Amino acid sequence: MSELAQVLRHITPVDDPDALVGQMTGDDAAVYRLSDDRALVVTADFFTPIVDDPYDFGRIAATNALSDIYAMGATPMFALNLVGFPRKLLGEGILDEVLRGGSDVCASVGIPTLGGHSIDDAEPKYGLVAIGQVDPRSMVTNAAARPGDRLVLTKALGSGVVATAVKAGVAPDDVLSVAVESMATLNAGAARVMADFGVRCATDVTGFGLLGHLRSLLRASEQAARVDASTVPLLPGARALLEAGYVPGGTRRNLEDLGPDVDFDPSVDESTRILLADAQTSGGLLMCVPEDATAELLATLEGESPVAAVVGEVVDGRPGSIEVV
Repeated sequence: MSELAQVLRHITPVDDPDALVGQMTGDDAAVYRLSDDRALVVTADFFTPIVDDPYDFGRIAATNALSDIYAMGATPMFALNLVGFPRKLLGEGILDEVLRGGSDVCASVGIPTLGGHSIDDAEPKYGLVAIGQVDPRSMVTNAAARPGDRLVLTKALGSGVVATAVKAGVAPDDVLSVAVESMATLNAGAARVMADFGVRCATDVTGFGLLGHLRSLLRASEQAARVDASTVPLLPGARALLEAGYVPGGTRRNLEDLGPDVDFDPSVDESTRILLADAQTSGGLLMCVPEDATAELLATLEGESPVAAVVGEVVDGRPGSIEVV
């Protein structure tokens, strides 16, 4: 049992028929039904800076929080800021830029930022409470995968490795630029395509890495999966930085925690294994797409997401188990 699962086991199960999605399936957001055709989708996410530029940090953090709304097939309505910042630095203009970045992201999808909460904190933190809405009959969850579904990923992996190199001051400018662009790209376009094709099972790829979030989806769906490591897209420069030693501690913990559930083919090298577990920030959507719809969905995703790649398929097997070839 993971450390998170050990903590969550103490939460009392919710006995409310209108609580459609809670903590029990480890999904991306909570969903609460208001009527037959309307439900609220609510999430909260914040973290410490992963890039040096405060405006980019704000953009990335806001994009990351809104991703949970899109992963549920929902439409964002409004957001609240969550801020931890040292009071002694308030006059430096840094927080202004962070908030401007977050506000610009929200404004780009037409939603207001309606206040929030801040605390005096020695280590800066920023994120959002994001509120959305969805028709319960068309919401997307992580519990509806079926054998034969193709696993489609919409952003390249490696942002955790790049962020670690940024903290060490060694990330090349061109590598950082591509990573920031990926992390600051909303999953709104990918979510629109997902809705158009009636996809009912998806998650987004963030702190637990591709394999960690896939495992959660498979457990919730009571299925297994096969991943083709050679088809998984990587951010430019990520592998080189990893092999130079810039690996997040969270990524190593992810890989260790996956041990009992992931069977790596001997041909999958150690660097690839680490990247498949790399702790992402503002990663892409991972969709479960029926085989007969996959080709058209991939073509439609072009221009709507940074990448569109089939990285594996859902198969019969022990729930939560993954074979990587």
